Amino acid sequence: MKRIGQAFTRRLRSWAARRHGPDPLPHWVRRRRIYILPTRFGLAVAALLAAMLIAGLNYSSNLALGFAFLMASLAIVAMHHCHRNLLEVILDAQPSGDAFEGQQAAMEFRIANPSNFDRYDLEIHCRDAPPLIFHAARRATTVQHGQLPCAKRGVWVIEQWELRTRHPFGWFRAWTYVQAPLTVFVAPAPRGDLESPASDGSGAERRRHARAGEEEFAGLRAYRPGDALKHMAWKVIARGQDAAVRQYSDQSASAEWLDFAALPGLDAEARLRQLCRWILDRDSRGLSYGLRLPGVSINPATGAVHRRTCLRALAAFK
Repeated sequence: MKRIGQAFTRRLRSWAARRHGPDPLPHWVRRRRIYILPTRFGLAVAALLAAMLIAGLNYSSNLALGFAFLMASLAIVAMHHCHRNLLEVILDAQPSGDAFEGQQAAMEFRIANPSNFDRYDLEIHCRDAPPLIFHAARRATTVQHGQLPCAKRGVWVIEQWELRTRHPFGWFRAWTYVQAPLTVFVAPAPRGDLESPASDGSGAERRRHARAGEEEFAGLRAYRPGDALKHMAWKVIARGQDAAVRQYSDQSASAEWLDFAALPGLDAEARLRQLCRWILDRDSRGLSYGLRLPGVSINPATGAVHRRTCLRALAAFK
């Protein structure tokens, strides 16, 4: 029975994807996008009501017949309330950030309820992530954060996710599919040595370039305890802004290349993990570095954007 249910779910998901196509975000849940079926408990209630109706007819019991019709009417009302619990909900989602192999990627879901009634017992199901169960207040937007386990390196594309509800009695389950792809970049787990072989010249040559660019102003950065006072941007502080430190281009002149080909004797995944370790180490020290992969070359730079670009290149490597 479990295999039959899984096969039916796969076919239904494929059929819904072909029928509706990709959904733009934010996605407004319309009436034709909501599916509803009785749950196991609902089927048991239906069987009980059928038995009660047959017994009432067989023994001419008006009380049993009245109770059976009352419960059947309640089931019909519950079905409409279950369907309405999803109707006109506005959904939006995006990954909160990239992840590393073996960790969890953060996902952010926004659920807007523009109606004048609350929505209860809503569930978001997204691939292998644990379901998010929440309540959406009337005329308000609810933000939910989920965690997606990432066992392997790569670019994960979640083509379809689902919003469900079993409100009010759990007799019916209503759901809608959202065909809005969510992309998560999973970088390799950082492992290996901190030191890397220099590939851009001897140490003397790098020091010569560093001295040549020492007086070249490269911008400002936020002050960190331990920075030299001679590099403080006093004019910025005098204007009432946050403390800043002047940066010079000596680090750019002595940029280091992190090269995939400079790691002989290791398989591809081991090389990627070592490169990831070097990237995180150089970034934490504020050093300038570049990345070379087969078919990919990222020029030396610093900062969070450069780190993300390099890590995404490692994640997308094939």
